[in-house]
Amino acid sequence: MNKAPEMPRAGRREWIGLAVLALPCILYSMDMTVLNLAVPALSADLKPSSAQLLWIVDIYGFLVAGALITMGTLGDRIGRRKLLLIGATAFGLASVFAAFATSAEMLIAARAILGVAAATLAPSTLSLLRNMFHDPKERTFAIGVWISSYSAGAAIGPVVGGVLLAYFWWGSVFLIAVPVMLLLLVVAPFLLPEFRDSNAGRLDIPSAILSLTAVLAVIYGIKWVAEWGFGVPAILTIAAGLALGYVFVRRQKGLDDPLIDIGLFRRPAFSAALLTNLLSLFVAFGAFLFIAQYLQLVLDLTPLQAGLWSLPSSLAFIVGSMMTGKLTALARPAFVMAGGLLLAAIGFAAIAWAARAENLVAVIAAFTVFSLGLAPVFTLTTDLIIGTAPPERAGAASAISETGAELGGALGIAVLGSIVTAVYRGTMRADGLAEIPASMVETARDTLGGARAVASELPDALGAPLLATARAAFTEGLVLASLISAAIAILTTLLILGILRREGTSGPAEEAEKPLPATAS
Repeated sequence: MNKAPEMPRAGRREWIGLAVLALPCILYSMDMTVLNLAVPALSADLKPSSAQLLWIVDIYGFLVAGALITMGTLGDRIGRRKLLLIGATAFGLASVFAAFATSAEMLIAARAILGVAAATLAPSTLSLLRNMFHDPKERTFAIGVWISSYSAGAAIGPVVGGVLLAYFWWGSVFLIAVPVMLLLLVVAPFLLPEFRDSNAGRLDIPSAILSLTAVLAVIYGIKWVAEWGFGVPAILTIAAGLALGYVFVRRQKGLDDPLIDIGLFRRPAFSAALLTNLLSLFVAFGAFLFIAQYLQLVLDLTPLQAGLWSLPSSLAFIVGSMMTGKLTALARPAFVMAGGLLLAAIGFAAIAWAARAENLVAVIAAFTVFSLGLAPVFTLTTDLIIGTAPPERAGAASAISETGAELGGALGIAVLGSIVTAVYRGTMRADGLAEIPASMVETARDTLGGARAVASELPDALGAPLLATARAAFTEGLVLASLISAAIAILTTLLILGILRREGTSGPAEEAEKPLPATAS
């Protein structure tokens, strides 16, 4: 039996470079969370319409998802460090533009630029890790740090945002990015090597347009379902996105230098890891959203209190990610992932019990358990996706991974959100609200937030029972969504054990990998 050649170990420069790469990831995650806190203040200042406010919140995520594939492949062609620096510059300038926006239209434009710039960060940073860390165990640890940085950003975002909003105007939440991006621009050229595919051809513009419009259409349709339910507009939009995606795939098969290598999907490890990652994010995003609402709307915590109570789950996610390397030294990645998903299933089931009991400590404990379980899953699936791709295609593979993550999160919010909404509206029956004006009943049946607003306008004799009924209805929806998430986690475990049980921490491409020469740019 031939022993695989030993891979070169990372040096001091690579480990310091890992810390540098964590900076944009933290900001990427923070920018997804801090805006929610600033919405009331910016609404009072800019007075956006309801449609404009929706676009202010959504346009960032839409363009991140839509531009990932193009940006990941572009990094393979022009250089991953160069793309990271271009994206960091654009992100910093767009953050200043957003902070000092004087109209809703300006803020929407700034958020759109931020989304495109952010789409350069994840594939650039992840693909650089692929080329900086050749040893499989070191790369697994590095990817754990990379994933932890997103969790850290999500954890500190609400806290930092809350402090800034207590002392400064709403635009201050965007200026957090400026000093960090300036630091990245100063140190990255010295600490990060440059990698590019020297044999890559020109970027196929029609393919880039097809990928952008296909992903945007699907994400927009899914979000439509999450907010307004299934309907003809949502179905047509998703169908159009899938049709464009089919045209995109057909075009890639006929190109000498495609935007993404369709052959990657023929590798069982790649496809199974991608699907596992998508399903894991499906259950995670839905849970994050509904637990945040539960803490504030059912248990009456303030946004800052809810953010602080969520810190244990974020810390558990970081611990789980950092421990992944040690766990894979004891067992194969498939068994580590299966164990993590089973632990997550226990956490989801515990959420169902704790939510009904309205036990804050138990809810946070269950939240922490499933976060701890899912962390190794995200780390190892990302490692497998990147490890099975050839080094020169690391940017494209990273972009596919991140696009799958965006789709998984959007699907989780839409599907699980539709389930929670259906249970809520079904429980909030009009015959139990006979003494409340019809217009108020419709508002109360729409969302739990609407019910709270209606209850505050009613006498206590009517408002208190209405609010109790609405809270119970939302809780029942959360219980059902949690049990479904537990079932999905168990089914995903079976998928992993069936396909990935023989996979190591490195994919087939690892044995043939040779470090690419660094090229200055």
